[in-house]
Amino acid sequence: MERMFVKLTNEYIFSKRGHRVRNRALLAAMTNKQSHEDGTLSSEEITWLTRRAKDGFGIVTTAASHVSELGKGWIGEMGVWSDNHIDGLTNLASSLKQHGSINLVQIFHGGMKAPFEINNVIPVCPSKMMIEATGKLLARALETDEVYQLIEDFSDAAKRCEDAGFDGVEIHGAHSYLISQFLGVKTNRRKDEFGGSLENRFKFLKEIILSIRKKTSDNFLVAVRISPKISTIGISIEESLEVTKMLCEMDVDMFHLSCWDAFEELEGGQNLTKLFKPLVPDNIAYASTGAIWSTEDANWLMDQGADFVGVARVGIAHPNWAQGLGDSDYNPKRPPFTREELAAADLSPVFIDYMSMWKDFVSN
Repeated sequence: MERMFVKLTNEYIFSKRGHRVRNRALLAAMTNKQSHEDGTLSSEEITWLTRRAKDGFGIVTTAASHVSELGKGWIGEMGVWSDNHIDGLTNLASSLKQHGSINLVQIFHGGMKAPFEINNVIPVCPSKMMIEATGKLLARALETDEVYQLIEDFSDAAKRCEDAGFDGVEIHGAHSYLISQFLGVKTNRRKDEFGGSLENRFKFLKEIILSIRKKTSDNFLVAVRISPKISTIGISIEESLEVTKMLCEMDVDMFHLSCWDAFEELEGGQNLTKLFKPLVPDNIAYASTGAIWSTEDANWLMDQGADFVGVARVGIAHPNWAQGLGDSDYNPKRPPFTREELAAADLSPVFIDYMSMWKDFVSN
């Protein structure tokens, strides 16, 4: 099928597993701070995600969920590190399935971005990191046996998600969290098998995927999200292209490129989505995310090669965004939104307070 004939409302079939997705709208993982202190899901978080499934998103992704007790990145974060989380996960998966979406749990570890103030331990990182301005220790280096334990933590978390009834997981290898820290040359200066060459720095992510595949069924979806560039930790576009090649040689079902702004123009008029497209084979779904709002935006992203259009902010304010994509002129209201409007979209007061920290998203 020619790309120009692929509609946002078309069904998609994951060829390796057979899962059918009703459209090309993907709700990307979005921090919402609605979980309980112990990582268990709240009724408010279940309500917020279920509303997006009910109102038509093809794929619904949970907020980032820490796979290790001490990998927590922020207050109100969802946890998948304990069997105590399974009941809440089961309730969420059941609620989402009733409304016909494909459902993924995003799994991650904060690494050096898992603050001492939250976890009461010094954060960990592939290599020791210092705060330049003060000379204080920001994060200690992981021992090799700890790296292998973290790989098991990721795959144990994925198994819990499958046991709870989710269709799959999205491994969060983006946004400067632990997996990104292994890929970055500034945060990974290790001398063991997990450091040095790009292949070695990729090994942490590679072993997580292999371990998840061993512990889950053949029907379980595995997506991976990466950032194309993060200068602060030493991830370049050139190396991300090589990571993408290695990823797409593995048994994964979706490659998710996290562009903060999908419209950013690179040298020569190229854009990130189109740049990475040739590396993603037809049997792996290609999702891209970043500043998409209208049907016109979404169609443009599909024209660049994406199979799925990922959104966060527009999905917060407009739970039925996916339904609007059948209208070529659909361009829903943009920020700021009143607290009443966000409450009507099933955001809890906690989530609305969090969104009020985003510039000009919530009106005074």
